[in-house]
Amino acid sequence: MIQNYCNECGGKLYLKDLDKEGLVPFCKNCQKFKFPTYNVAVSMIVKYKDQILLIKQYGNPFYILVAGYVNIKEPLEDACKRELKEEMNLDALKVVFNRSKYYEKSDTLMVNFTVEVSDISNIKNNEEVDSYNWFSKEEALKNIKENSLAKYFLTEYLNSI
Repeated sequence: MIQNYCNECGGKLYLKDLDKEGLVPFCKNCQKFKFPTYNVAVSMIVKYKDQILLIKQYGNPFYILVAGYVNIKEPLEDACKRELKEEMNLDALKVVFNRSKYYEKSDTLMVNFTVEVSDISNIKNNEEVDSYNWFSKEEALKNIKENSLAKYFLTEYLNSI
């Protein structure tokens, strides 16, 4: 998605040729090239032994993956650990990158990880999570929201193991 206005001064952006980059939005007021920006979020395939955690949120009837936005300057792996702790009171033992995909509806780069946990005795969802359940790999695939980015990530993960 190309930005139309400068995020610093609000002036209109114009496409200008930048050596070896092609046409890039340029602000005449700031005299700066403005590369496209977007949100960044993490989603997690949370594993405990052979089980996968799925959650329901915000009154929706379907299961999805644990996910959340990345704070400014926050490493992606740290965002996974923070979101998992905030939403489910779980501590990540191991965080491994899976893949990423741009989600146009919210102008967000979703970055997916597998997160292993070793202790679920203190699991407790916060107010963002309505309910949760642990599923086998097969059941997780059957229960996750159809035609969703969560299902895409889970399917790609299961096909890779």
